[in-house]
Amino acid sequence: MVLDKLGDSLQGAIKKIAGAGRVDKRAVDEMVKDIQRALLQSDVNVKQVMELSTRIRERALAEKPHAGMSAREHVIRIVYDELIHLIGKSMPLALTEQTIMMIGLQGSGKTTTTAKLARYFQRKGLKPAVICADTDRPGAYDQLQTLCDRLNIAFYGERTDDPVGIVKRGIDRFKAYDVRIIDTAGRHSLEHDLIEQMERINTIAEPDQKLLVLDGAIGQQARDQARTFHDSVGVTGVIITKLDGTAKGGGALSAVSETKAPIAFIGVGENIEDLEKFETDRFISKLLGMGDIKTLIERAEEVLTDEIDIEKMMHGRFTLKDMYQQLEAMNKMGPLKQVMQMLPIGGAKIPDDMYNETSGKMTRYKVIMDSMTEAELLDPKIIDSSRVRRIARGSGTGIEDVRELLKYHRMMQKAMKGLRGGRFNVQKMMKKLGM
Repeated sequence: MVLDKLGDSLQGAIKKIAGAGRVDKRAVDEMVKDIQRALLQSDVNVKQVMELSTRIRERALAEKPHAGMSAREHVIRIVYDELIHLIGKSMPLALTEQTIMMIGLQGSGKTTTTAKLARYFQRKGLKPAVICADTDRPGAYDQLQTLCDRLNIAFYGERTDDPVGIVKRGIDRFKAYDVRIIDTAGRHSLEHDLIEQMERINTIAEPDQKLLVLDGAIGQQARDQARTFHDSVGVTGVIITKLDGTAKGGGALSAVSETKAPIAFIGVGENIEDLEKFETDRFISKLLGMGDIKTLIERAEEVLTDEIDIEKMMHGRFTLKDMYQQLEAMNKMGPLKQVMQMLPIGGAKIPDDMYNETSGKMTRYKVIMDSMTEAELLDPKIIDSSRVRRIARGSGTGIEDVRELLKYHRMMQKAMKGLRGGRFNVQKMMKKLGM
């Protein structure tokens, strides 16, 4: 999960207040101490933690709960509100013609993030192009070109030591493109000539957005970095990378206040699709274990609309071929663990070996179905014992594996029948959730 340790600690603090016999000064103080400890261990700035603690304590003890809300729910809502206030508003990056300049230190994940951002715009139906102005790091040109070629995204770069000239020629070449993304050089420290180079590129390119890429694991140093970059070229937005796994992330999150610029995206994995549009309320909901149903629905709709005819499956037969398409669509939604974390059921608490086992089963089911005939995929009822043995041999699996797949299909078929009559309605669900 994004910021696993911080999320676990904050959820622990919330559970304490939710399970308290009554919400009094002692219970609030204990919860505030737990929140302080969680944020400080995650490298959030001390001053910001103290200010947050004071606001939570004062509001929890002074404000009256809203009508229909219990004292516990009221306190939890205050924590939610104040954490949102701490991080600030998110940045809605417009889907319009624009030039974007990527800045950040070497090792922050800037080059990979440039390709991820281009892919984001491509998925939204725009025509992106990438300019490689990083002439300092050996391999930056090849890395970015390889990523762009794989995604069929236009790329421009030169094997010369003329970053400003490269940007000028790249901008001229890509005038007809919707989004031009410039990957600038990054070093291990902010040196005078690097800052001067960024300022010159900024003057030539006249970018609409200047996005600072910060390593989620960088800690308190992030504040000084953010301030220097902002003073140099004027940061308009922030992308925080490596917020999957064990990154503390608090330093990068609190450093955003130094730029007065909102967070636009967060990197949540190594795959090219693992760039998540940042929305403060959703992010805090996930941290507090409340899930992110809205993102899950949006991601499912995006995939299911293109890949699966839901109406056909609800009113017709749910074949093995339909199930195969469904598994393909699930893969496109992202890793199972990432999807489960969007549910308000503590998905992050499921052990990794269980995720791995489930993912393995999904892969095995697809292999088994690849060994079936078209007739078997369309009508699983014809699969008798001899066909089961043949499918098992052809797929290199066991007879029990094939039977397990058929059992899973019957279960899914029943579930699809239960959706008939319009009982599943995304719009109604979102309305119920207040979205």
